[in-house]
Amino acid sequence: MHIPEQLFAALGHEVRLRCLLLLQREGELCVCELTHGLDLAQPTISRHLAHLREAGWVEDHRQGLWVYYRVSSRLPAWVREVLATTAAGIVNSAPFAGDLLRLGAMPNRPGARGCA
Repeated sequence: MHIPEQLFAALGHEVRLRCLLLLQREGELCVCELTHGLDLAQPTISRHLAHLREAGWVEDHRQGLWVYYRVSSRLPAWVREVLATTAAGIVNSAPFAGDLLRLGAMPNRPGARGCA
């Protein structure tokens, strides 16, 4: 199902890697949170999330107007280990550290009121 070449191809694209690592760290994020954290346009984020979803790396669900993503619960343990180790190893490196800072500073993060 998830062969190594597919995983590393997904991780080889910076936007997909950044999305996966934020999802790995945060658990679940709304598209607007990923857009804010990565400081990229919504169509760019959505295109890469669609690629990750179609490949089986992420799952999504709709809650009202918002679509939330998380790392797929069906991934093999070795894939989860790769993501966790990568996230821990680069947490203080650019651009990942900046992604976390921007996400942490996002006003009106999703909840009862929705995205900013």
